[in-house]
Amino acid sequence: MDSRRTLLAFSAITTIVALIATGCSSSASPSPTAHPEKTAASTAPAFVSKTIPKSPVGDQLSWFIGAMSTVPLTDRVIEAHFSSSFLHAVDPDKINTALTGVQSASGSSAADPSGASLDGLLVVEPAALQAVATIGDTKWTISIAVNGEGLIEGLLLSRYVPPPTSWDQLDGDLAAIAPDVSFLVARVSSSGTCTPIHQVAASTTRPLASMFKLFVLGALAQQIAEGKIGWDQKLTVQSSLKSIGSIQGSLQYSPVGTQVTVEETATKMISLSDNTAADMLIDLVGRTAVESHVQQWTGSATLNNPFFTTRELFLLHYVNYPELANHYLALKPSQRASFLASSVDPLSLSQVQESSSPHDVGTLEWFASPLDMCRAFVGLQQLATRPGLGPIDSVLSTNKGDIGLTKPTWSTVWFKGGSEPGVLTLGYLAKKRDGQTYVVVAMAENPSVALRASSTADLVSIARGAFGLIG
Repeated sequence: MDSRRTLLAFSAITTIVALIATGCSSSASPSPTAHPEKTAASTAPAFVSKTIPKSPVGDQLSWFIGAMSTVPLTDRVIEAHFSSSFLHAVDPDKINTALTGVQSASGSSAADPSGASLDGLLVVEPAALQAVATIGDTKWTISIAVNGEGLIEGLLLSRYVPPPTSWDQLDGDLAAIAPDVSFLVARVSSSGTCTPIHQVAASTTRPLASMFKLFVLGALAQQIAEGKIGWDQKLTVQSSLKSIGSIQGSLQYSPVGTQVTVEETATKMISLSDNTAADMLIDLVGRTAVESHVQQWTGSATLNNPFFTTRELFLLHYVNYPELANHYLALKPSQRASFLASSVDPLSLSQVQESSSPHDVGTLEWFASPLDMCRAFVGLQQLATRPGLGPIDSVLSTNKGDIGLTKPTWSTVWFKGGSEPGVLTLGYLAKKRDGQTYVVVAMAENPSVALRASSTADLVSIARGAFGLIG
């Protein structure tokens, strides 16, 4: 689940213009159990290119790098480069405020703004790029995406964090993100078994945020395999199924009555982390079907019964908090589903009170461990080989989570992450050209305060380093 105040760094279409990371660390120290293949980073990911491609997104990146020396930008310039959906969420004044903050954090001033110079590209996609650039005395990661008209509809700046170059460094970097962390790097056998290469509390159950959507996709795929549902089947957007999210283009913004196919809904659920899409699919397959997949793939089934819709969890977290949440938690497990139906579902999302503080993330969430999520990824990989289930691959590979694994070395890259105040999760399945599959899952949790703004970029860098260490 991604709340309205949560950074959605893994979508190709974001409406967050800048993330100004501040240096701080946690005193937490994980106790890793490691079986490293390599302890040096001779294979750590390097830049995939040092040349910006000639493409709409490349042109916008080139413009942006040059424009950093002319901050603040005029409204006319901003409107010429950013999409209307972006500007609807982030107006020109906010863009300039954010970019001025980047300049200040880079050691320059508004009177003498520093330009930017390209170091290299980490990710190259047809409509999205991730670059490292030096601004002033600081290196920044710039993630940029464009729409069909070539206008910027996603822009994210964060301080560049080099990937860890050893397992020990990885563990230290991970511990700095949150007081409670888990991590798994696993090799997947031909029989579908997840064998850890390196792990930190990998069997510990933690909140998932939007990574729970892998279970929904699994339940959907199973019913498609059984002939109960078709990828081309039409679903209708209903007001009772609309949820909250901050991605322009998600189904929450579609008029009631809009029809979308099951495949399009599933793709939005995974690639955009569309909460309304997730709730529409839960309604389609049924709550018990999703619970069945949780039981099949995890050891955390009882923690996920009843299986929340995103709408229900938003209401429990942000309406009349903590009274409504406490009432729910005080009920016997057998009473909770009926309470959701009678006392939570009828509430209006207009009653949601925004908050950047964690709300009961240790008790009101979806739960699993990194090892559980490895089994979920592998379960989906096995389902994708069955007749009629090929679209699973495109659904999960549309958004690669900024990991930077490219062909021909890596033939398949799947991603699903999630976040809400106090929770951040990442999960990748990647298959090499030789057929060997690996899964990397990271989970960070702070039940007391929201994770710092740089945590997303930091955790992606840690995951990138893990893939570099396994070669």
